[in-house]
Amino acid sequence: MNRKPSHNRRRPPSGPAALLVALSLLQPGAALSAEWTAPEVDILRSLWIGTLGPPPPDPTNAVADDPDAAAMGHRLFFDTRLSRDGNIACATCHRPELRFADGLPKGVAIGMTKRNTPGIIGAAYSPWLYWDGRRDSLWSQALSPLEDPNEHGGNRMQYVHIIANDPGYRRSYEALFGALPDLSDAGRFPEDASPLGNDTWAENWRQMTDEDREAVNRVFTNTAKAVAAYERLLLPAPSRFDEYVAAVTEENEEQKNAIFSDAEVAGLRLFLGGGNCTQCHNGPLLTNFEFHNTGVISAPGDVPDKGRIVGVDQVRADPFNCLGDYSDAAIENCAELRFVRAGTELIGAMRTPSLRNLENTGPYMHQGQLETLADVLAHYNAAPEAMIGHSDIEPLGLSDRELEQLEAFLLTLAAPAATSERWLNPPAADTPHPHGD
Repeated sequence: MNRKPSHNRRRPPSGPAALLVALSLLQPGAALSAEWTAPEVDILRSLWIGTLGPPPPDPTNAVADDPDAAAMGHRLFFDTRLSRDGNIACATCHRPELRFADGLPKGVAIGMTKRNTPGIIGAAYSPWLYWDGRRDSLWSQALSPLEDPNEHGGNRMQYVHIIANDPGYRRSYEALFGALPDLSDAGRFPEDASPLGNDTWAENWRQMTDEDREAVNRVFTNTAKAVAAYERLLLPAPSRFDEYVAAVTEENEEQKNAIFSDAEVAGLRLFLGGGNCTQCHNGPLLTNFEFHNTGVISAPGDVPDKGRIVGVDQVRADPFNCLGDYSDAAIENCAELRFVRAGTELIGAMRTPSLRNLENTGPYMHQGQLETLADVLAHYNAAPEAMIGHSDIEPLGLSDRELEQLEAFLLTLAAPAATSERWLNPPAADTPHPHGD
């Protein structure tokens, strides 16, 4: 067995926590001032996208930053053949024109999913994927929808045959990962097989040898690693807020006043102070990557979602996690998983989303329960009791005017992806991408 590479995962900077706490004690409705104190400027810098840096290395994926893997993943992302009915691609629910979300309360593909589709711009920075964090890498997350009956609805054997039978995919795969297995014996490698799905697929999977199942799983996971390499290119661009922070830092009064209105400045002050937003939404992606129960009422007809308390068990048991056989990471690179936090405080808790591109990624919350940003702010202002578990939020007590100001600020966080246009549209088959573009 090859020695696994050793790279440590890191999170993007989250800013000076002590100053965030201090600013959170400011009272709402403080007088609007064009001036920012030195501690406030430090906080603004910590939220500025210029401090973000490139995505952290992914030691679980040896081709994470390989441009050829990204080119293969780009094609896979838009390929509707990777579904049971030939009509669903990753891009069906992660639409580039909607900042890689879908604009629906819950995802709709072959069927309807149980949760809202999160945008994936900047997802490469997150140590956990899905609302409940049940996957710990982009590639392990990419595997799940492919076999979910409500999403792509296919099976891993089907997908491996597609890779092997498509000349472009075969060339790309073998250049990246080595020779594909010989699938010509239909007795050994049936058309459809998976440990998940219908009884026929499961029985076909049981009939396969351990060696053949291992070969299929290897191709399946490598395919997802190529998708992850593509998704790592989907990065957030500077927003109007970031331009404002740059002007504040450079003490450019004229530019600062031209970029933000008085209402937006007031909203930013509330965000840092009376809104208490930076307790969870900090760092350049405006998220702490943690899990919180915010007391959102379940969608009509749905039972309360247990969230992270279940997601912890799922990520630990996932055969495709950081510690699994298909990960390229050494054990010392898997500290997030080895020391994952668990406990009853995670009942009903969901992953804190980035606030970037809020304008383009509604409806909001884990089931799309809140249609507008104003609805979200009204929820936090009231802070109702949680249906299950214990809510982590308390009423803000903001006035209608202050809520409008806070919304005005949040809308300044919108920006397109900082990604070349060629990556945002379906590629022509077998068209290579220039490296570095």
